[in-house]
Amino acid sequence: MTEQLLVERRDAVAVLTLNRPDRMNTISGPMLNALSKELVAADADQDVRCIVITGAGPKAFCAGLDLQGASEGNAFGGDEPPADVRRPRAGELDPRTTPPTVLHNVDTPTIAAINGGAAGYGLDLALGCDIRIAAENAKLAPAFVKRGILPESGGTWLLPRIVGYAKAAELAFVGETILAKEALDLGLVNKVVPEGAALDAALEMANKIAANAPLAVRATKRMFRVAQRETFDDHVNHVFLQLLPLFQSKDFVEGFTAFLEKRAPDFKGR
Repeated sequence: MTEQLLVERRDAVAVLTLNRPDRMNTISGPMLNALSKELVAADADQDVRCIVITGAGPKAFCAGLDLQGASEGNAFGGDEPPADVRRPRAGELDPRTTPPTVLHNVDTPTIAAINGGAAGYGLDLALGCDIRIAAENAKLAPAFVKRGILPESGGTWLLPRIVGYAKAAELAFVGETILAKEALDLGLVNKVVPEGAALDAALEMANKIAANAPLAVRATKRMFRVAQRETFDDHVNHVFLQLLPLFQSKDFVEGFTAFLEKRAPDFKGR
């Protein structure tokens, strides 16, 4: 695929590592394409029960799109920067295939292991994950307005839903960097761990998720996602339709049996 995105399987967890530490793991064209493809592949793999996204090295999760490389004409494999950087031409960029959109639509739970700075596109990528675990040295930088742009990769949708409209407006309009402890207080991250421990903490949580019934976990995530646009009554009916096939699954029988036998269940995803 590309050496700029490392793909590793750790039991039932797929670990995707943005691998450009010399450029603060900024997003290049090959990395952009590989990330979308690997997210789709992991979501389609029944043996993958959780996806962890992190960055290589101790300094950065992802510092955004590679604007420096794009200005040099080499980061995205062409003579000009991609549509994400320059003004897109009509029909040129399909947002349905970019990582933030793909990430939003996968049913497999996702965890961002924020090992360092997350800015711009990298911040939106982290916000798009279901769960975020940050190292103490992590910094979140919603500095779009300081670069003359807006959060173009889901941030305008995600941020108000995570912290509320007023706080999202403050963070986005002011554009100041947020330290890990403040991010925890705001609810932007789920947990803060010592420097260098973000990936291990994310894997620990991912393994706990992977031990649960995968069909039920995926159905729960789907319902969280569609609840954003449904009325309560419509949503309850929708949930009931998701519940019916779960009642007929072998995992439901296993979960109920394991409860009665007072043992840990062994779910197969069937």
